Formats: sequence, C-alpha cells, structure tokens
Amino acid sequence: MGDNHLDPLAVYIHWPYCARICPYCDFNVYKQKDDAGLTPSILSDLEGWRAWSGPREVSSIHFGGGTPSLMSAEDISKAISQIKNLWGLKENCEIAIEANPHDADEDKWRAYRVAGINRLSLGVQSFHDPALKLLGRDHDAAQAKAALRLAVDIFPSVSLDIIFGWTGQTEDLLQTDLDIALGSGAQHISTYQLTIEEGTAFAKAEARGDVKAVDSDKSADFYDLVRERLMAKGFEHYEVSNFAKPGHRSKHNLAYWQGRDYVGVGPGAHGRLTVEGTRYATVAAMRPNDYKERVKSTGLGITEKEALSPTAWAEEYLLMGLRIEEGISLSRFENISGHALPQDIINQLSQDGSLLHQGDRLKATSEGRLVLNAVTEKLLVS
Repeated sequence: MGDNHLDPLAVYIHWPYCARICPYCDFNVYKQKDDAGLTPSILSDLEGWRAWSGPREVSSIHFGGGTPSLMSAEDISKAISQIKNLWGLKENCEIAIEANPHDADEDKWRAYRVAGINRLSLGVQSFHDPALKLLGRDHDAAQAKAALRLAVDIFPSVSLDIIFGWTGQTEDLLQTDLDIALGSGAQHISTYQLTIEEGTAFAKAEARGDVKAVDSDKSADFYDLVRERLMAKGFEHYEVSNFAKPGHRSKHNLAYWQGRDYVGVGPGAHGRLTVEGTRYATVAAMRPNDYKERVKSTGLGITEKEALSPTAWAEEYLLMGLRIEEGISLSRFENISGHALPQDIINQLSQDGSLLHQGDRLKATSEGRLVLNAVTEKLLVS
C-alpha cells in the first residue's frame, strides 16, 4: 500500500480573494478585484496535473479560499466539468464550497447547486453579535441564521464552523450557539478553538494587551462541553475538530487525514501526489499574477515541488492519521518509512489511555486526541 496510485484523488481549488480580510486569518488571501480572470489558469493547471497523475478517479472537489463564493456559478461549472472530463468523478463524489453568511445569495446558491455543488460549508463562527464583532466578521447573528436556513434548504449536505474560546465567552453563550447550530438541520459541525496566529492583526492586538482568547483551561472545558452536546445529538466525533451525522463526514478533509493524494490548484494551493512510489509535496505560486504566469510558462501552477523522504512521508501520515477516529494502519506506516513504530512506546501510551492498538490499527483515544502533539512526539522520537 506504500504506492497508492490507484486510490481516488481529491481536488482542491483555492480562490484567494476575499471581500475583506479577517483579523485572525493567516491564509494566502487578497482583496477581490472585479473579474479576477483566474479561472482559465485554473483549468489549464488541472490539465497539467492530469498529465502528471495519470488516470485516476476523483472522490471529492473542494472550492476553498479565500472566499470561493465570490466565484461565478459559471466558473464553478467550468472547473467541475474540466475535472470530470480529465479524470472522471466517482459515484457520490463530494463537491463542496466554502461560503460566508454575508455573501448568502439565493439565486447564486441555487445556480451553484445546478452546477454540481452538493455540500456547503458556512463560516458562521458564532450567533452572538458581540463575538462576531470581536472576531472582525462582516456578518451579524441574524445574517448567520438566515444564511444557514437558506443553505439547508438548497444543499443536501451543510457544514458550519463555530469558533469557541473568545474573550467574554461564557458557558451559557456557548450553549446558545450550540442550540442554534443543532436546531438548524446542518449535518456537520466544525468547532475551532480561537488561537492567536503570528503575524495576524489579533497577534498585534494581544501584544498591545488587548486580549482576544480565553485561557487554555477554560478552552478545554468548552471543548468537553461541545463534544458532549454534539455526541448526545447523534453526531460522530470523527476528527479532533469535526463532528458529523452518519454519512456526512467531509470526504475531502478525510483525504488529507488518511494520507491520500490531492491535487492543489489556484494561487498558494498545496498538493500531494504519489508517483511510482515517491510522494511529492507541492505549493502553487502565491500571488495571483505569478500563478497565471507560471501556468502559462510551465503548464502547472506549482513553484515548489519536493520529493518527501520516507521519514517525512511517514511522519505526515502519522500526524494526520491520529487526528481521526479510525487512526492509522501500522503496516502502511512501516511500508512508507521502512521501519515499525516502537512497540514499547505504543504499549506505554496505550497503558496511559492515549492510544488504542487494535490489530493493524493504531488510534488516539479521545483523551489522546486532546494531547496529540505530545503523543506523536513520543512515537516519533525513537
């Protein structure tokens, strides 16, 4: 299984433009110009990837960003058709897009549905106005609720994001956010702890003493509360930050977590491709104009292509794989890295309740997933 060229591919399309930039964001994003004119480059870049990957089927397509809901339905349709023509789509292929409540537009979303989008991921973050203001969002609670109602009405699968751990948040406020999320009909909920990333506006604010996030103990209590509430309502806690109703797990994100191959097109997109037993990590040109130039001159948008060493590949497989409930295959780790994980460390971590070793599977327990960095560090030190 070291060479997984027959596994289906995931395709990620990065739309780097936003109407405005959020203060906690550290992604590759730019303010949207009118027609960004990026789509022809993305379509050509996909052709370049097809020539490199050879024949594969595609199990998921994800339009991310930035704010991909600034793309026209026509451009979305062109990208989906291109992928279909180049590789072919698996039955039940997940085709998802990220959107913000502020951009909710019934006509546009219905056109997305017609173009083939079957899952919408909505960046709600909170249903509490002061929190949305603190987080620098350009929508209010009423818009968040209206967008969610519209999404559930149009798309067969809807995911929403909630951020917890902001200054001023109480248990009651978190319960209210969860009540609304659970009552919305959304089948997938991603919950993120507010973390202050270097170089963002929030990091500068904290440096000035303007505190944005709660302390880690309080955050851990909030996380426990989120877990209990969602699981009691029939959501599976299948990944550290992700909860899904049966049949609504994110196929696209699972491709990352399971260590499968994914195409990355659009400015700054990351990709992974395994060719003849070697796994390559790629990054596309960051700036939109550089990206267009790169595709034009080389047929691919990538400016960085690194053949991962067996060690780096195996480490990535372990780090990503222990985030999900199903864990990793020990034999696959061994095939990739050329050596087995240390059995004494596995035993030790199983005894302290962090890991579960069942046959060929190694999984992190829910306690282990809370301290995953420490767990993986011990496994990889030897």
